[in-house]
Amino acid sequence: MRVILIKLICLTLNINIFLEELNTMLIRFCIKFICFLSITKLAFAEIINVNNDQIKELSKINIPIIDIRRSSEWEQTGVVPKSILLTFFDKNGEYNFDKWYNDLSFKINSGKPIILICRTGRRTRIIAEMMDKKFDNVIYNAKNGIKSWIKAENITVKPNY
Repeated sequence: MRVILIKLICLTLNINIFLEELNTMLIRFCIKFICFLSITKLAFAEIINVNNDQIKELSKINIPIIDIRRSSEWEQTGVVPKSILLTFFDKNGEYNFDKWYNDLSFKINSGKPIILICRTGRRTRIIAEMMDKKFDNVIYNAKNGIKSWIKAENITVKPNY
């Protein structure tokens, strides 16, 4: 009986030692993982829907407005003053994201906030979500597009290519 009791005590001690080592390993893993996350840049953009008044305020602090519509749309409605004109979707709804973003990077400072505008905000929301998966910058989406801008009687100008 005594031998069984001694073996049981030893087994309990071994289990406790094992659990302490496991706990220490887990703590070390968590510390290493937290350190990894703190030094790794995770690429996620922040998408913020904005209205006309917010677009005006953001424009005052030199956040560029990127108009992604087609040239025929620019001609039809005009564009927000100082907009950068850079078509995303062609007339068939096709696009080349990498080429578009490369062209954009020549016109703006990469990683800086931008305002995207289209006719109604639908297309820019799609583009913003694409950018969200690849880049780490703030994207302001003109949620109601140029239609809202014109309806509010804000100034538009002829496109300057």
